[in-house]
Amino acid sequence: MSRIKQVLVVFAAITMVGALGVINLSASGASTKAAVKPAATKSAPGSQWTKKHPFKAGFIYVGAPSDAGWTHAQDVGRQQVASYFGGRVVTMYKEDVPEGPQCAQVITQLVDAGANIIFATSYGYQPELVAAATKYPNVIFEQATGTTVIAKHLGEYYGAGEDGDYLGGMAAGAAAKASGNNKIGFVVPYPIPECLREVDAFTMGAQSMDPAATVKIVWTNTWFAPATERLAAQSLVSAGVSVLADGQDSPTTGQVAEAHGLKWIGYDSNQESFAPKAWLTGTMYNWGPYDIMEVKAAMDGTWSANFWYGSLADGFVQMGPFGSSVTAATRTAILAKEAKIVKGTFNPFTGPIYGQNGKIVVPKGTTLTVMQKYSLTWFVKGVIGNPKG
Repeated sequence: MSRIKQVLVVFAAITMVGALGVINLSASGASTKAAVKPAATKSAPGSQWTKKHPFKAGFIYVGAPSDAGWTHAQDVGRQQVASYFGGRVVTMYKEDVPEGPQCAQVITQLVDAGANIIFATSYGYQPELVAAATKYPNVIFEQATGTTVIAKHLGEYYGAGEDGDYLGGMAAGAAAKASGNNKIGFVVPYPIPECLREVDAFTMGAQSMDPAATVKIVWTNTWFAPATERLAAQSLVSAGVSVLADGQDSPTTGQVAEAHGLKWIGYDSNQESFAPKAWLTGTMYNWGPYDIMEVKAAMDGTWSANFWYGSLADGFVQMGPFGSSVTAATRTAILAKEAKIVKGTFNPFTGPIYGQNGKIVVPKGTTLTVMQKYSLTWFVKGVIGNPKG
């Protein structure tokens, strides 16, 4: 069965399962390699894992589950893992783990606690995870949002959030056009390909609804720092934007938008409740089905290193609900475009695409591959800001 089909099967089964098994250790489709297998057994694959001898899955978080964004969505996935397998799987997590050398210490702590598989859920953990995959050959490692460095015991996974960002951009462009002010502001974490393609897709979506739309960015150089995010959002308000968007891990930008009577596109999770009057929609991530698929494979000895990229089609990428101010016409346009993305008849990164200087960066008829999007270094025409930070 293909990984996409497995994810869809798991997604359908998640709501049919029971109790949680959790240890909180916190202090504050695909190229394949050789399979990593548990000890041999004559019983059914995976049957050696029981409530008395559970499989252990560790998660490393860059923030806290209470962030209402990225880590919250990751933790929902962890809870789905625990619920799906009942007492046969125990989950444990470390929160607020900085990207960099400190991650190595946390990996060691999880290994010492008996983790059989470890999910590192932020971009900057990759160097330490690559080293750990060599140091701990009996543990399986999964790197979210990494740069496709695959080792025998290390897989990479993410998804086409840029497709959701394009759709969110459509809602922002329509709102900006309706306001008579085509200036949109975007609070962006880091100058890395993940964030650049997010801004690019969003901008192209906005321009599909309002060709005159521009997107002014402010870098925060952090994933989660509400005070910093607030200052960035307020600077964009001062610059005269009519709509705000962000790729941060908190809903702070939305709260600034609501305080100033502006509209807002959120990110990571359904954040509507934090700024209901400002909310338009937002890209969301459904991590649970993938996490469950990988844990199951690790338990029954069929896991293999891979690079996995989810989508709107398989349910990994999802759109948040429409806010009350999104018009029927805008909803219809967004849903129609979403259907084309799912069907494969539209891709935001199919040319012609023009860069900030007005020159072609993607020729007509050419579609960027996932690997090309992973190395993207430029902004499209209409973005105001430096892609280098």
